[in-house]
This record gives sequence, C-alpha cells and structure tokens, in this order.
Amino acid sequence: MARGVLATTIVGSGMAMLDGTIINVALPRIGEELNASVAGLQWILDGYLLALAALILVAGSLGDRYGRRRMFIVGVVWFGIASGLCAAATTTEMLVATRILQGIGGALLTPGSLAILQASFAHEDRARAIGAWSGLGGIAAAIGPLLGGVLVQVWSWRLAFLINLPLAAVCVLLARRYVPESRDEEATGHPDFLAAAVGAIGLAGLTGALVEAPGRGLGDVVVLVSIVLGVAGLVSFLVIQHRSADPLVPPKLFRDRTFSLANALTFVVYAALGGVMMLMVMQLQVSLGYTPTAAGLAGLPITVIMLLFSGRSGALAQKIGPRTQLVAGPILVGVGMFLLMRVGPGSSYLGSVLPAVVVFGAGLATVVAPVTATVLAAAPDRYAGVASGVNNAIARSGGLLAIAVLPAVAGLSGAAYTDPVALTAGWRMALLVCAALAIGGGLIALGIHNGVLDTPSESDTADTDESPHPGECLHCGVDSPPTHVRPAGHT
Repeated sequence: MARGVLATTIVGSGMAMLDGTIINVALPRIGEELNASVAGLQWILDGYLLALAALILVAGSLGDRYGRRRMFIVGVVWFGIASGLCAAATTTEMLVATRILQGIGGALLTPGSLAILQASFAHEDRARAIGAWSGLGGIAAAIGPLLGGVLVQVWSWRLAFLINLPLAAVCVLLARRYVPESRDEEATGHPDFLAAAVGAIGLAGLTGALVEAPGRGLGDVVVLVSIVLGVAGLVSFLVIQHRSADPLVPPKLFRDRTFSLANALTFVVYAALGGVMMLMVMQLQVSLGYTPTAAGLAGLPITVIMLLFSGRSGALAQKIGPRTQLVAGPILVGVGMFLLMRVGPGSSYLGSVLPAVVVFGAGLATVVAPVTATVLAAAPDRYAGVASGVNNAIARSGGLLAIAVLPAVAGLSGAAYTDPVALTAGWRMALLVCAALAIGGGLIALGIHNGVLDTPSESDTADTDESPHPGECLHCGVDSPPTHVRPAGHT
C-alpha cells in the first residue's frame, strides 16, 4: 500500500512537473506556428505559473478541509482536460487562456501530493518518502525537455500536452485504489476565497507589468494599471492574512526561522531555474542549431544524476541534518550556470554543454529533496497542506517573476529570440543574474537550523503527549518498516 501511495503522488506531481518543463523545448516551434513574440512566449509560460502560484494556497487549504485525496483527484482530472484544450489551441491568446486553466488543475493536485505523503507516512519514514518523491518527480521535470523534443519532432508541439491524458487516467486509478483519505479534523468553515482572489490579482498585476513594460513602456496605461493592481493586491493580501482568524497562510508559520529561510531559499533557487530552463533549450536550438530532440538530449545528464542521487541526498539530510546540502547545492547550481555561459554558436557538446549540465545536475540533486523535507519538517502536521502549498507557491512565484523579468534584463524583446547573436548575448546576461540568485540561496541556507528531519518540530510535540519508542509507529504503536502507512482517517 505504501508503494501505491508513493506511486500515486509521483505520477500526479510528476505530470505537473513534466508539463512545467516539457513546454520549454517546444517554445521555438510554438512561436513559429502561432507567430508569437517574446511577450507571447512569456505569457504561455507565465499563464500556467500565475494560476498555479495564485491558487495553490487555497487549494492546499481545500485539501485539508474537504479531503486531500478528493482534491488531488479533482486536480488530476481538471489538469488532464485542460491539457487537451491546450493541444487544440490555434492562437497565442487561446493557448495562454488554456494554460491558465491547466494551472488551476496543477494548483489543485500539487499540494495534495506532499500533503498525502505527510499524512500517510509516520515521522521517521517521511524524509525517505519525500526523498523518493522529490527524486522521481524531479526526474519527470528533468526529462521533460527530452520528451518534448521527441514529441515535437514526431508530430507537433501539441503532443507535449496530449501526453498528459493517459497519465491523468493512470493517476486517478492509482489514487482511488491506494490512497487513504485524510483531512485536518480541526479545520472548520470555508477557505478564505477573498484572500485567494486578492492574492491572484496582486500576482497577475505584477506579472503583467513586468512582461508588458519592455514593449509598451512604463508610462503606458496598461502597465501603470497593472502596477497599481499588483501592489494593492499583494499589500491587501498581507493585511487580510494578519487580521484573519483562519488565514490561508498562518503568519505563525513564518515565526520559525528555518521555515522562513527554507522558503526564501526556494524562491531564489527556483527563480534561477525558471530563467535558465526557459532560455537554455532556445539557445541550443536557435544559436547552436540543435534539433528539438538533440536539445532535449543535451540535458539528459541532469536526469541521470537526479535519478542516482536525489534519494540518497534525502537520506543523507535525514541522517546529518540538511544545512550542508542546502548550502552546497545552490552554489553548485550557480557554478553550473557560470559554466553554461561558454555555450554559444560553434560550442561543442562535450567541451561546453556537458560539464555545465553535470555540475548543474549535481547541485539540483543535492538541494531538491532536503529543502522540501526541511520546509515540511518545520511546520506542524495539521498544516501539511498549507505548508506544502506555501512552498509550492513560493517556488512557482520565483519562476513566474524570473520568466517575466529576465528577457527584459537580457535585452530580449519582440522576435529577438530568433536571432542567434541577440539570443546569445541575452543568454549570457541572464546566466549572470541566475547564477547570482542561486549562490545567494546557498548563503541564505547558512542560517537554517541543522536539525534531523524526522524529528517532530516543537509545534508538533506541543500538540501531542505521545512519545513513541525508537522504531515504533506513533499512530498504531507497532514496529514499522520504512514503507509503513498510517491508517485512513489519521492526520
């Protein structure tokens, strides 16, 4: 049963992660077929991320109240239907709209994956389960460019969306068979939909201003209105959270230094990743002349490294504490980005691309599982859905803002992405910014508490008087192997 729970969460979150990266390799073909500008391509990526980041908090709260398995299944079905609509898009505007719908489905299923793991596995087993989830789910994200390249060359970029339909069907079957229902029994009333809407308006306004300002100018009415809406929405969201008796994001979570710093690390690292992954496959195809499949294959070492070492990284963090990996991982990612600056017209794969992606992959394998486990370990069990939602929202917001800002910082606008010289210059400038962000994430991690990840946080122990013996399950009082799952109904 435990393997079934793990498989379900990996397929579901992996589907969302896969779609987050598989689209990158298809961007040049989408731009060509739909005649999209740089801003259009940004919106194709950011429409999805915007919906995901804006709604993931309320989605996590819905799962805690009405059933984590139930909301997970709703999200998977929604995501599958929206993917079919994306495949049918005939204009840039239509694709952006359907990508927003897809992001809503992603918001419903993504926090459910982690919350199901948190609710289903005992404390001592979670870090290992999360390590497996992060590693195998991360592989889905890493393999996306390769799979996307093959699908684009086989027929069309539309296959990159159609592949989600069978994955969604398998995931629903697994969830119905293996996943026990769980919820926060203390939660009452309804989630704060007003706060969710205000937060969504804030993110949408800020994103719109960042994407449209380079082409329209800061004095344009659309840009000015977007700035006002963005600032007003985000400030209002913070005010509502502080005044609410049952906030979407309980402020007390951020009183834990480790929770706050781990989320700050998540933001800067995922911002760096979002910017690089958007531009790398374009650089390989446009400036180096790679086919879509070859551009996807170029990142294959990342997949292999994640497969081999992510689980071990999670286990190591469980044993020695996460701080060392949370410092070293982002710095390795930054070094890999610096090495990618050598990738330009005429560069060889073995001499320029391979060394960079190996270091890049090593950094990801080092940091991904420990940072996720650290965030969840720092939050009380009853906030499992909220904590995973916060971490995912912060990760997606980092990628969202990076994709909105980086093209302008790199000097890319209009159809500049089709010019190898302009794209290479922008690529190198973007790498400097992203490398600095990643290394900054490693420095942030210096302040994170180096506690063992399977030890309950203070807030957890305050909620219970039970003290299990070593190796004994807190929920049923028997010795349990690493694959032990809590009975249905326990949270």
